[in-house]
Amino acid sequence: MRWLCLTLMLWAAPALAVQPDEILSDPALEERARAISKNLRCLVCRNENIDDSNAELARDLRLLVRERLVQGDSDVETVDFIVARYGEYVLLTPKAAGSNLILYYAGPAMFLFALLAGGLYLRTRSQTKPEGSDALSEEEKVRLKEIMRE
Repeated sequence: MRWLCLTLMLWAAPALAVQPDEILSDPALEERARAISKNLRCLVCRNENIDDSNAELARDLRLLVRERLVQGDSDVETVDFIVARYGEYVLLTPKAAGSNLILYYAGPAMFLFALLAGGLYLRTRSQTKPEGSDALSEEEKVRLKEIMRE
């Protein structure tokens, strides 16, 4: 039972790919590097940050982040350098500016459009009279009386 619990705990724990030789001696710089790398996408693994990825490119990016921080760059300068080098796709949360605004607002806009279209449809549907709901003509009334007598 102990082995099962231990196996499940190890399996459920996040696997950090940061190697001991990558860790900076200054704890403050290392904490900044970890914070930055959690927001950078591994270009090989796609939807995994570089801190959790075992890919060689992720390791290179982690080393690049630490190198820039050791050189004295701020967090913003470090991220801007990496974005300039690899493109905005490297960010796990893209900036809400420029053409990205279309992506940010397309979902809510389509939802509002669907609500509006659905509301208009229900409104026009409730205002139309069902076919055959008009009063019977005189001929129909006579024919109905004949049918009812039979």
